[in-house]
Amino acid sequence: MKFAWVMAEGLPWDKKKGFITTALESGIDHIMDFTDVDNIKKLGNVKIISDMDDSDIVLVGRNSEGDRTVTLPKVLSESKDVSTVKRIKSKGEPVAAYIEITSKEHEQLASLLGKYADYLILLGKDWKVIPLENIIAELQKEDVKLIAAVSDYDEAKLALETLEYGTDGVLICPQEVSQIKNVAELIEELDTENYKLKPATITRVEPVGSGDRVCVDTASMMSLGEGMLIGSYSKGLFLVHSESMESEYVASRPFRVNAGPVHAYIMTPGNRTKYLSEIETGDEVLSVDKEGNTKNMIVGRVKIEKRPLMLVEAEYDNITLKTLLQNAETIRLVTEDGKPVSVADLKVGDKVLVYLDPEARHFGMAIQETIIEK
Repeated sequence: MKFAWVMAEGLPWDKKKGFITTALESGIDHIMDFTDVDNIKKLGNVKIISDMDDSDIVLVGRNSEGDRTVTLPKVLSESKDVSTVKRIKSKGEPVAAYIEITSKEHEQLASLLGKYADYLILLGKDWKVIPLENIIAELQKEDVKLIAAVSDYDEAKLALETLEYGTDGVLICPQEVSQIKNVAELIEELDTENYKLKPATITRVEPVGSGDRVCVDTASMMSLGEGMLIGSYSKGLFLVHSESMESEYVASRPFRVNAGPVHAYIMTPGNRTKYLSEIETGDEVLSVDKEGNTKNMIVGRVKIEKRPLMLVEAEYDNITLKTLLQNAETIRLVTEDGKPVSVADLKVGDKVLVYLDPEARHFGMAIQETIIEK
């Protein structure tokens, strides 16, 4: 997932405080700072990136005189940079290397540092796409997060989308509060996944007895046509509708999906699945709408209760999918025209939206392997 850090070093505290508060409100909780760390920590639960030993992420690459102005770090010698990164890593501390790219030699040093650091922060005063492309390509197989230092939305968009993959994140050095908000919105947009949904034909609907059913309550609201991808088979998941509709029996609960039994899979961010039994408060899950667009949602609570269950079987292109759902009129799937349909009204021949996964799953990750599910 893409991410952003914020640096407001060199500003008066009142202005810096406003920037950091905006960052936190926008979901950005990593702050680079060298002078007001104690005050920043009072504003919320943040991660500090700094050259101090007790930083959450230790920064390497500032000049040796300890200059703490807004001027960004000078490049140290290759041997000193690399040895410092290695020393910090050997103590088990996360480390970020910070380098300004002004020549081919700096580009080569950045590629070397990226083989050892956890994060590699890149600054280009006259930023060109080609050096960034070269570094991304060189370090694509290394276990390092690339971060571009940017000043506004346009620079952030360029960095995050360069060479198809883009950098993993950006370090925004803002002049206005709006720049932080705009970059946060950009990252949310770039992280939005889309799942191509297909209309599967219902071939079987029948009660099967009782089991432990899971309700997933989120910290966000869902609307009509929106739910979560749930299923008994990893090769295909049903779009189970949220409880966002009014019922004569219960009030709407637009934050909830009555998802199914404990064994079922649920899709989570990054195209990963979890068992419903594993989901708990603070986890992230995906909401999915009838177009396959997604949003990341935080789980606020999970309720597991014994309830009567119903088997739902559907078929698409000779692929058979099955899942179990609670046998109640408030549990709904989504029809091919995007409308919710209660499992109580579901009939053989109806078409509902499903997601077909071309890959198998191992510990929730998509893999190339043949697995038979029945």
